[in-house]
Amino acid sequence: MTDVFVNGGGGTWVDRGEGLVPVPSIHLSEESTRALAVRLVSVGGRHVDESTPCVDVRLTGGIRVHVVLPPVSTQGTLLSIRLPRAVPLSLADLEDGGLLDDIGDVGLRRLVAERRNLLISGAGGSGKTTLLGALLSEADPHDRIVLVEDVAELRPVHPHVVSLETRQANLEGVGAIDLPRLLREALRMRPDRLVVGECRGVEIRDLLSALNTGHDGGAGTLHANGLVEVPARLEALGALADLSPTALARQAVSAIDAVLHVDRREGRRRLAQVGTLALDTDGRLVARVAHAA
Repeated sequence: MTDVFVNGGGGTWVDRGEGLVPVPSIHLSEESTRALAVRLVSVGGRHVDESTPCVDVRLTGGIRVHVVLPPVSTQGTLLSIRLPRAVPLSLADLEDGGLLDDIGDVGLRRLVAERRNLLISGAGGSGKTTLLGALLSEADPHDRIVLVEDVAELRPVHPHVVSLETRQANLEGVGAIDLPRLLREALRMRPDRLVVGECRGVEIRDLLSALNTGHDGGAGTLHANGLVEVPARLEALGALADLSPTALARQAVSAIDAVLHVDRREGRRRLAQVGTLALDTDGRLVARVAHAA
C-alpha cells in the first residue's frame, strides 16, 4: 500500500499499486477525521488549526501526512497519507520492476558515476523521489550527500547522508525556516552532492546558482507533465525568484546535465523520457528529447 486518503465524512480510499479503490469498511466522520489529522500532525511536531489549515509533516519511518482543514477544504477535513516501503528500492529493483522496459538502457549508473547534475520530472506519485533515492544510492560511498527537503522523504542507502527539513512558524508566527535558507546552510556543509527533494518556488535560483559554482553530482525533482513542459515550469519558478526567462535559461543550461521524466502507467513506474536543456535561437529555454518510450 502506497497511499491512504480519508475525506472527512466522505469515505476512505487506498492505493495498493493499481490505482485508488474505496474501502467501505472504514468510514470516519468529519469529527473523527479532524481529530486524527490533528493528532498525526502533532506527532510530527507541527500544528494545524484555522490559522494554519494546510500542513505537510513527516512521521517516524518516512510516513508523510498532509492535512487540509475547512474552510480551505469545502468538503470537510482532508487527510492524505503516503507510506514508504520498509526497505527503499534500489536501482536494480526498479529495473527489475520495469523502469527501463519502454526506453532501454540509458546509462543511469554512468550519469551518477560521472557526477552529472540531474533533474527528475514527473507528476505527483509517479516515482520521482523513489528514482532519485535509488540513483543517490549508487553514488560513491566517499561522497557526502546533503539533502534539502520541504518534508524529508528521500532515503538513499548510502553511508554518508545528512538531511535538512523546513520548519513552519510557531504559534506566535516566528521560527519558520524555508528551503532557500536551508540551501544556503547546506552550502556551508561542504556537500559533495547537493540535492533538493522538490523545487517548487524561489529555491530554484539558489539550486541553479549552487550547481553552477562547482557542486557537481547534484539533483532535484520537479512537477511537470512531460519533458518538453519542463522549460515552462522552470521559467514559472524563475519568475517567482525574479529571474528573467533569459537569465533562468542560461543558468539552467549550464547547471543541469540531464532531465529524466518518469510517469506511472497501470500501476507501473517507468522512465518515459530522457533529454537535456538547451537554448533556442531566441535564447529561450527548450528541452531536447534524446530517448523516449
